[in-house]
Amino acid sequence: MTVTRGGLVPNLVLAAAVLAGLSYMVSWQMPLPSMTSTAWKGAAVSLLAVYAALKAEDGDGWLACAMLALYALGDVLLDMLGLTRGALAFLAGHIVAMALYARNHAGLPLPKALLAWAIVPVTVLISWHLPSDRSFAPGVALYALGLSLMAGAALNSRFAAGGTGLGAVLFVISDLLIFAREGPLEGQAWVGFGVWGLYLAANVLICLAVTRRPKPA
Repeated sequence: MTVTRGGLVPNLVLAAAVLAGLSYMVSWQMPLPSMTSTAWKGAAVSLLAVYAALKAEDGDGWLACAMLALYALGDVLLDMLGLTRGALAFLAGHIVAMALYARNHAGLPLPKALLAWAIVPVTVLISWHLPSDRSFAPGVALYALGLSLMAGAALNSRFAAGGTGLGAVLFVISDLLIFAREGPLEGQAWVGFGVWGLYLAANVLICLAVTRRPKPA
């Protein structure tokens, strides 16, 4: 069934997603039960997934919905079941994202395509060196590989000019801050705001870009 892409309801859901994401940072100062905090955390990107579903007209739209739903699941699992299970949900989301971007490959000239894919080795190398506990480095680098492949695919997609490219780069920076929090930025209070703010902005940009029709190649 085709879902109307315009209208009041999707815009209200989008506004609620942004409000949930921004207010979540305020909630850090509140003595909330852990389940309430986790639900609040998961609400922002969950609502973006709902927005994508309301805007969906074809397979691309439903891939966008699935991608965002997996990212929201990762947000929740990180709090409830720990880093490994949360990271697996995010990796699943990155795989779905890569499928979406591959379906909308831009066919960039080789020099531009290679420049976009340079984000992969750069991200993996930086990630490898960030954790103070070197036993975490292989797992961090493995996750960073999936993350950066997603970003490279986004930068090479027809969605890139609409905001997906910037969103993917912000996603990478957000996760690099997470890794740095276990190393050179340990104990820095601002990092949590940077992580969440960049992550929220990344997902909003990606969501808005992929729910629009891409420009013809």
